[in-house]
Amino acid sequence: MWSALLSGAAAGAAGTTALDAVTYLDMAQRGRPASSTPQQTVEAITGRLKVDVPGDGDTRQNRLTGLGALSGIGTGIAVGAVFGALRGAGFRPHPLLASVVIGLAAMAASDVPMAGLKVSDPRTWSAGSWLSDIVPHLAYGMVTSAVLAGLDRRGRR
Repeated sequence: MWSALLSGAAAGAAGTTALDAVTYLDMAQRGRPASSTPQQTVEAITGRLKVDVPGDGDTRQNRLTGLGALSGIGTGIAVGAVFGALRGAGFRPHPLLASVVIGLAAMAASDVPMAGLKVSDPRTWSAGSWLSDIVPHLAYGMVTSAVLAGLDRRGRR
């Protein structure tokens, strides 16, 4: 079980790298700014938990930005670990289906809390905003699924 979780975490880390690369490529190509929703989500969570993020002005915002990015990395690793455990338990759908399911699970893991905390309302997003969210998450799913499959093959040698 631990091996499956660790393999999934490693696959999730690789998938997170792919998600970030696709996101940054989109930002570079379209000249769009980074999303502020990760740090807004962290701010909403810390507010609800009554945890203070220290600093004033830019220092506090920089901390929130860093915590937002770290939360995305943590989410990617955690989703990968869950799918590693599921794969270890025998859940092995077709690679294309696995890619889509893993990508959508990662997307839900970031979008549902954001919506629940009223940081953003996905029902109001434009088609371009949805595309900017879906495409990187599908890249995450493809890489995470491929790494999990590759680690399985390597483990059977």
